[in-house]
Amino acid sequence: MMTVYKVDPLRDERWVAFLERHPGASVFHTPGWLEALRRTYGYESHVSTTSAPREDLRNGLVCCRIHSWLTGRRLVSLPFSDHCEPLVGGEEELASLLSSLKSHLHRKEYVELRPRLQVGALAGSEIGRTFCFHLLDLRPSLETLYRNFHKDCVQRKIRRAEREGLTYEEGATETLLSQFYELMVQTRRRQLLPPQPIAWFRNLIVCTGKSLKIRLVYKHNQPVASILTLRYKDTLVYKYGCSDKAFSNLGGMHLLFWRAIQEAKGDGLEKFDLGRSDLDNPGLIDFKDRWGAQRSVLTYYRYGMSALTKASPAGWKVRFAKYAFARLPSFMLVSAGRLLYRHIG
Repeated sequence: MMTVYKVDPLRDERWVAFLERHPGASVFHTPGWLEALRRTYGYESHVSTTSAPREDLRNGLVCCRIHSWLTGRRLVSLPFSDHCEPLVGGEEELASLLSSLKSHLHRKEYVELRPRLQVGALAGSEIGRTFCFHLLDLRPSLETLYRNFHKDCVQRKIRRAEREGLTYEEGATETLLSQFYELMVQTRRRQLLPPQPIAWFRNLIVCTGKSLKIRLVYKHNQPVASILTLRYKDTLVYKYGCSDKAFSNLGGMHLLFWRAIQEAKGDGLEKFDLGRSDLDNPGLIDFKDRWGAQRSVLTYYRYGMSALTKASPAGWKVRFAKYAFARLPSFMLVSAGRLLYRHIG
């Protein structure tokens, strides 16, 4: 068995250098993302590696420990990340890192991995949640990309937005954040869910710097739709989207995606990560399909405490919670998000 060491990714300079070298690294591995998790939810991160303290890092598995009386205790790689690839050289390295993690688990804890690529079945692993994942190849020309968009559901919507004279703004100012968050509260209410706390988005802005952009479109100065994107290496990541349903027919969301694609192409990026989609959300899956993105399966894996991993909230509790979220005043819905999200991860 290989010797495993612990690294603090927020203080060890080798982590940033390792991420720059490793092709599987994403924005979710970066110190900015990890620091935003720490500031907002108190999640402390650590990296398990077989590289000794004075060596360059050859591998790394980054996790945060979640302590929750509501949802249990667990190590997650990583909370609120659509995916987080184990940065390892193969299954032998991954097995050693997982074995070390499991040997230090507290009672009733488990490890959850969220790889974008299939890691293979390892001893003690169970399949957790499964999602759709979409990735758009930006290497073709803009003209080719546009031709690959669904003619009726995307191209026509972009032209409609342009005819409507929707105006576009981007940045990370407090004004843009406030407008984005107001749309987010509306959208999450429609989804029967509370929004994440605004502190999460403020911390992302501070901790990820210029890689984050809030993009908004307006109709006569009225915010219509917004998306939040993050940039890392050659990839643009779509992380959050929200809109005012009263203006949904204007094509605002489609214009936002088109502007993001145009900007990414102009900056020489090669991939547009459209993120995960719940399998029971066919509307969102269809929306991403229509941009010509490649669809794949995103599978999360759990290790240890097999009986616990199969547990799920009672159906009636979920239905009751959604019934309540749909009827709460906005300030109470926002308060519910502040209370609940640290337990979700």
